[in-house]
Amino acid sequence: MNEVIPLFPTPFLRAPGALPRAVVDGLVQHFSGLALQSNNASANLSHTQMLRPSDSPLLVEAAALITPKLADFGTLMFGEPLGWAIKEMWVNVLDEGGRQAMHNHANSFISGVVYLTPTHPSSRTVFMKSPGGHDFSFKNDHAGVVTGAFNAEKWISPQPEPGDLVLFPSYLMHAVPPNEGARRITLAFNAIPARLESWGYAVNFSG
Repeated sequence: MNEVIPLFPTPFLRAPGALPRAVVDGLVQHFSGLALQSNNASANLSHTQMLRPSDSPLLVEAAALITPKLADFGTLMFGEPLGWAIKEMWVNVLDEGGRQAMHNHANSFISGVVYLTPTHPSSRTVFMKSPGGHDFSFKNDHAGVVTGAFNAEKWISPQPEPGDLVLFPSYLMHAVPPNEGARRITLAFNAIPARLESWGYAVNFSG
């Protein structure tokens, strides 16, 4: 009997209700008006400046709830429990018609999103395979193709609710399609471990 083995799967953590409603509402009220930096690709998307958890008691509380999830996810990625710290946080405000172009996050190992408001189905976060190489590419792509985990190029994340958290490796490409609904507000962040060690040599991260 044949056996199909999924080699080297990419982890993705979803934690429904990771932040309680009081924290979610406080973040929306405090930071939605501070998202003053325009996005380069979309006029209907804006961001706050880069923030540290210590910049606000609300962020301190959010970080305290997120960090244990980072430890769990980091164990999947690196094979042992490590100390984790949130390196930066920012709030995104996506109005109707706005979108976020495909990108990933540099200088970090785990990235995450907390959804702070209801999300229209059109603007669920989409994850995708990295565009590869500069050579010719051949695909089997037509109406009769059945898309599955091994031939898909994109994956649409589950419908989120306010307070839901997702974590993913920072190298993973992702985007947000044009928003066909009401204003969508999210808290995004990047995280790094205290150190990574390989056979007696260690890289320590501090900040």
